[in-house]
Amino acid sequence: MSETEAIKIKNNRKSSFIQKVKDILPEGGNLNLCLTCGACASGCPATGLENMDPRKFLRMAALGLDDEITGHPWVWMCSLCQRCIYVCPMAINIPALVYEARQLWPREERPKGILASCDMALRNDSCSAMGTPPDDFIFVVEDVSEEIREDQPGWENLQAPMDKEGAEFFLTQNSREPVTEPEEMGPLWKILHLAGVDWTYGSTGWGGENYCMFLADDENWKATTEKSIRKAESLGCKIYLNTECGHSTYSVWMGVQRHKINTDLEIAPIVPYYARWIREGKLNPSSEWNKDLKIRFTCQDPCQQVRKSFGDPLAEDLRFVIKACVGEENFVDMTPNRSNNFCCGGGGGYLQSGYTEARHQYGKIKFDQVMATGAKYVVTPCHNCHAQIHDLEEHFEGGYHTIHLWTLLALSLGALAETERVYLGPDLAEVWLPGEPGTPDPFAGKK
Repeated sequence: MSETEAIKIKNNRKSSFIQKVKDILPEGGNLNLCLTCGACASGCPATGLENMDPRKFLRMAALGLDDEITGHPWVWMCSLCQRCIYVCPMAINIPALVYEARQLWPREERPKGILASCDMALRNDSCSAMGTPPDDFIFVVEDVSEEIREDQPGWENLQAPMDKEGAEFFLTQNSREPVTEPEEMGPLWKILHLAGVDWTYGSTGWGGENYCMFLADDENWKATTEKSIRKAESLGCKIYLNTECGHSTYSVWMGVQRHKINTDLEIAPIVPYYARWIREGKLNPSSEWNKDLKIRFTCQDPCQQVRKSFGDPLAEDLRFVIKACVGEENFVDMTPNRSNNFCCGGGGGYLQSGYTEARHQYGKIKFDQVMATGAKYVVTPCHNCHAQIHDLEEHFEGGYHTIHLWTLLALSLGALAETERVYLGPDLAEVWLPGEPGTPDPFAGKK
């Protein structure tokens, strides 16, 4: 069906979809509030995929075209990023409609990658979408932390606590690190150590991802969230701290609200804490390493942590931390940015959906944004953004590098070991290696 093709509506249609979603729409499901202005479609990277866009999807729902909506693959190509709501003058929640439309699919017919990741998390007490059992996680954490203590001078007292009762922070971890990139955990632990943070992992409930949310499986979204929340509570923690994983942060923050999970825990992303610890003098990154190199950096604002949850204050903290690490003059923003930023196409389960060609087409807007900055590095505190923007670089041959925020922060503290520079390019492979002449002592003033 093309955008100009007439839609024929039979008189005997009875729309059950609209009845189902009335509670999430303004004025009791009055979709006629839509002004058909097209702002949602013009700002959506998924516009045109499978000959669909947000405005057309909304009008189809309003016209009662349930049969055309049910089973339409576009609902898995919309990343649920909520940019359409951000620009809609009537604030109509189209992503909520898309989420409900995902639920119209029989569960076993939903994208196999998303389904498998959800079910894997349900089969283990870790809540890990990669199926990492508690014993394996404990082993990897102990093994990596012991290697750092033995092989990296100055870090003999580094700890990665497990099930520490009374710790202030309960830290989650995306499964990608312990399973495939264990060296990426070290920089984060070093940052927490230097800031004097009282934290712990849980041997269970530590998995920082939730594909049941992407699957539109409310029952199991709630189950995995609650299991992790209850583990943090059992240890007596006060703050549930999500590491650099956008959808993990959002899935818990929104999961508690949507599923009415009672808890006194503060659900927090880590970026504002990075900024707080710098402002309080607990972390002292320096941009001197980039004074002569003048390497340019930009950043991706994760939809899940900015537009959908914690807003522009988190985006400002993200920029504050990056500028402290690279120098204000070496940071350049994408346009648009912050809450108005384009989704990269990594969210909504896209990476696991199997629609790879559509995901690349969706992400071309983000790729062009990055290239327009002239930056050699994209910093993003989100695993799905990291994976997607890295993949876009390879697919479109962009020549930039995608890094976690913890990598840049540890480098600027003089704490980033040679083995912890996997995502850095040759230009930063030997910059401020710990113990080398000119590299600052990360423990200065802390001993």
